[in-house]
Amino acid sequence: MTAADSPLLRMSGVSKSFFGVEVLHSVDLELRAGEVHALVGENGAGKSTLMKILAGVHRPDAGVISLGGSEVHFEHPLQAQHAGVSTVFQEFNLLPERTVAENVYLGREPRRRGLVDVARMDRDTEALFDDLGVSGIGARTRVRSLSVAQQQVVEIVKAMSYDARIISMDEPTAALAEHEVELLYRLTRTLRARGIAVLYVSHRLKEIFDLCDRITILKDGSVVTTTETARITPDELVRKMVGRSISTFFPDPLPGAELGPVRLAVSGAGNDYVDDISFEVRAGEIVGLAGLQGSGRTEIAHALFGVAPFTRGEVRLDGKPVSPTSPREAVRAGLALVTEDRKVEGLALNQSVLANARLVLDAVLPGAAGKRAKAIPGILSSLELTARSGAREVRYLSGGNQQKVVLAKWLATEPAVMVLDEPTRGIDVGAKRAVYELMRELSARGVAIVMISSELPELLGMADRILVLHDGEISGELPGGVDEEAVMTLAARPMTAEAAR
Repeated sequence: MTAADSPLLRMSGVSKSFFGVEVLHSVDLELRAGEVHALVGENGAGKSTLMKILAGVHRPDAGVISLGGSEVHFEHPLQAQHAGVSTVFQEFNLLPERTVAENVYLGREPRRRGLVDVARMDRDTEALFDDLGVSGIGARTRVRSLSVAQQQVVEIVKAMSYDARIISMDEPTAALAEHEVELLYRLTRTLRARGIAVLYVSHRLKEIFDLCDRITILKDGSVVTTTETARITPDELVRKMVGRSISTFFPDPLPGAELGPVRLAVSGAGNDYVDDISFEVRAGEIVGLAGLQGSGRTEIAHALFGVAPFTRGEVRLDGKPVSPTSPREAVRAGLALVTEDRKVEGLALNQSVLANARLVLDAVLPGAAGKRAKAIPGILSSLELTARSGAREVRYLSGGNQQKVVLAKWLATEPAVMVLDEPTRGIDVGAKRAVYELMRELSARGVAIVMISSELPELLGMADRILVLHDGEISGELPGGVDEEAVMTLAARPMTAEAAR
């Protein structure tokens, strides 16, 4: 690591309160030039507030911020950017109908004789991409046509155009597919090699240990510790964040829980995306679907739920043939689908917690809505939802609490089978534990669960069996608790049924 003796950034005694509630208490943070520094903690620990203070979105109530040895006071994000401090938030600040170059230089376009100098703006944008070793994104390309990973690159290039010395990244891989994460890794390492300090916020422990030189842990608005990454183990990191060991993440089945009869049976099913899909899930069983991006995991979920239905084969639910051609039909048959993108597909962000929890009941089961809705307060309580009231708008909740609202929405329908697609994506380790405990409780009640996850440790820790997909087909079946290598071997290379057994 190339790091100067004195820090590039020093935040000392930073405190912040909202409506009389202190969310940051005398926080100290130092960033060195040429380091990737992780900022970790549970939802509500204060990470976002600290990042927004650094970005000039919020002003601290107390404390001092020094940049390059000089005290700074950011009244506006533009002041922070002009000082060399840029932030890439989860929600991109890009205009989809404009070109990449127009987004990079938005509001500060180079001019010639009073007009925007488009040719120069394009050349300067291309030079920034070349400098970072990024290819495949043209300056004249419309942002709407870019992948999420490419849009992330555009945000980083925009930050570089301000001659950034510090770039903060908020959950940079949360919306990326597996094959896109490596691009972010490569870009982050390039920034470090250029002497830029990167403040990296992520819930994914693997990324933290892969990329980061040092780690600062926040809990309840205060710094627990700052340490070299090499001096702490994942287990120790989790224990400092949430007060429990990583080994307790995956709760054992509840006492007395037993597998019951087959609830979901799929035989020779297929469509344009997957083929020859056959498997069973028993009452009280958790079956995991593993595979690389594009292997067919989500496509199976969508087929079961009637989004892109199977066009051949058979699906039985509790012994009865079902063939939902729409989500509405799937819900009425007893299926529930927790989608991987809760903000786009799972929630009405401007509506209240209670309104969201009733969404499916009111839309699909209006006749039973009144009766079943009476259980919603108890469901939210059992999920330990942290919200001031059921009238609070969902957009103001943390990611973990938003996911709990999504789960409550489906639990209110009393499903026989739940399909969970990336159920813990973008939520902290404490909220993940709550999801795992809920899965065990549902299993004990006889619900059959199909779990899709890109995080192999949680599949290995929670699934009774794992079906591995490759190129739209099941390439093998493994028992829960196998090692990651066994799963990846099947995911990368399809095997014959005989070899898989």
